[in-house]
Amino acid sequence: MKSTKNKLNGKAKVVKHSFSGNRLTKYAGLNPILRFMNKQGLVQMFSSSFPTHWQNATKFGKDQILLVIVMASISGVSRIKKISNFSNDGLIKTLLKLDKGINQNAISATLKKMEQGGARKLQELLLGKNAAWLKKSKLASITLDADSTVKTVCGNQTGAAKGYNPIKKGSRSYHPLLIFVSELKMLYHSWFRTGSAFTSNGITDFLQEVKARHKKYLI
Repeated sequence: MKSTKNKLNGKAKVVKHSFSGNRLTKYAGLNPILRFMNKQGLVQMFSSSFPTHWQNATKFGKDQILLVIVMASISGVSRIKKISNFSNDGLIKTLLKLDKGINQNAISATLKKMEQGGARKLQELLLGKNAAWLKKSKLASITLDADSTVKTVCGNQTGAAKGYNPIKKGSRSYHPLLIFVSELKMLYHSWFRTGSAFTSNGITDFLQEVKARHKKYLI
């Protein structure tokens, strides 16, 4: 089995597009998104914050796996099996410098190795990036709009539970808290919650954390 040795090195590949009818893909809209991510330093952030120790058995970089998950999420693809299939698209392989699609085991193993510490690290990085964009906007004041949403899941996903679910009543779900900067229409921070959580559960602590992070990054 051939291993990909093409590394991102902090930058996704730029692809020239045309409408010639050859090598068609339904994910062409991701090309300008990756260009934007390159320009904003997001690809570099993934590469430097989650480095890969390349060995003979290493087939994919952590940054390649994390970015394919991000791109799949943007495209409405959420399950690991479908993300694996998504990574086999010709454009996706070109953008992420992959010789082949990323298999399910590689995605699962990478996420498991990251554990909770990796999730917290990613959250801190994204909060810092959001704060940088907010500071760059030079707004004299901002409006923080807190809300919650219901995300239905299939099977016995960790942390999922039955609760308020207006779309699929009785189905297991997540019920995260979200907070937006209204002026920029930007999702600033989020908290994971199980599906059985009431709308206001944890909102006070959530807002206190947002306030503390706001001071840390912006003041």
